[in-house]
Amino acid sequence: MAANEPLNPAAADGGPNLVQINLVGLATIVQREVRRVLRIWVQTIVPPAITMTLYFVIFGSLIGRRIGDMDGVPYMTFIAPGLIMMAVITNSFGNTVSSFFAGKLHRHLEEMLVSPMIFPTIVTGYVIGGVVRGLAVATLVTVVALMFTDLTVAHPLITISTVILTSMVFALAGLLNAIFAKNFDEISIIPTFVLTPLTYLGGVFFSISLLSPAWQAVAKLNPILYMVNAFRYGMLGSSDIAIGTAYSIIGIALVSLYSIVLYLLNRGTGIRT
Repeated sequence: MAANEPLNPAAADGGPNLVQINLVGLATIVQREVRRVLRIWVQTIVPPAITMTLYFVIFGSLIGRRIGDMDGVPYMTFIAPGLIMMAVITNSFGNTVSSFFAGKLHRHLEEMLVSPMIFPTIVTGYVIGGVVRGLAVATLVTVVALMFTDLTVAHPLITISTVILTSMVFALAGLLNAIFAKNFDEISIIPTFVLTPLTYLGGVFFSISLLSPAWQAVAKLNPILYMVNAFRYGMLGSSDIAIGTAYSIIGIALVSLYSIVLYLLNRGTGIRT
C-alpha cells in the first residue's frame, strides 16, 4: 500500500465510511426491533398490562386493605412502582432474548456478523429495542396503576433515569441468555428460575425493614432490590436503600453485562459453529 493511499477507499471516492455504515446499521436494527414490538403488540404490550391489573386487584385492592399503610403510604401506592419496574424488567429481558435467539435460529444474525458493522453497534441496536418495549410497557402499566391509586413523581430525573438504566441492564441480560441458549427451552430457564424469584424477592411487595437484620443482609445481595428502591424513591420519595448505592449497583451491572456480551461475541461464543 502506498504511503498516501487512504485506509478507507470507499470514503476517499465519496462512498460511505465506517461510521456512516454503523449508523445506518444501528438505525436499521432499532427500526426492525421497534416494528417487531408494534407488529405483535397483542403479545408484547397487552399481556403485561393485563397481568399487572390482576396484581393491583389482588394484592393492592383486596389484600392491601388488610395491610394498610407501608412506609407511610397506602399499600396500593407502595407496590405500584415495584409492579411497574417488574414489568420493565421482564419485558426488556424477554424482548432481546427472543429476538436475538430468533436471529441465531433463522441464521439472519450471520448476515450482521459478516457486515462491516462492529459488535457494539449490534449490541446497542438490540438493547435500544429492549428499552423501547420496556418503556412502552411501563407507560401502559402506569396508566393502569393510576386507575387504582394516585401516583406522583417526587424526583422525575431519578425516575426516568432508573427505568431506562434498568431496562438497559436486563436487555443486556437477555442478550447474554440468548448467546448461550441452544433451543427455545433454554431461553425460558433464566426467566423462570432466576429472574422471577429475584423480582418477587426484590422489594416489589414489601419493605425490607420488615425483615430481620440477617435476612436484610441476604436481601441486599439481590441487585433487583436496588433498582426497585431507586425507582420507588423517584416516584414516592422513600427508599430502603441509599440512592447513591442503588445507582452504583445499577452502573456496575450495566458495565459488567455490556463488557461480558461484547467479549463473548468477539470470541464467537454461541454464534459460531
